[in-house]
Amino acid sequence: MKILAVCGSGLGSSFMLEMNVQQVLAELGITGIEVSHSDLSSATPDDADLFIAAKDIADGMHHLGEVIVIDSIIDMDGIKAKLQEVLQQKGIIS
Repeated sequence: MKILAVCGSGLGSSFMLEMNVQQVLAELGITGIEVSHSDLSSATPDDADLFIAAKDIADGMHHLGEVIVIDSIIDMDGIKAKLQEVLQQKGIIS
């Protein structure tokens, strides 16, 4: 499985979100999920199985497929809750 963190420019915000997603996955004891980052204009549906981004660019992400929309890229509890919910739905964690 691959998760792509997305922001408007593909630099700082998406990179920070990528690191935060990796930290959450480590806290949950989940391995084998690749996480990377990109800008919104370069992201395509083939780039990942799951996309994650802050709500400010969520309206521009409908073409990508399954998207986790978070309130803040630094809200670790919010990222963890939404990521955990989706991973449970996919049967990756119980």
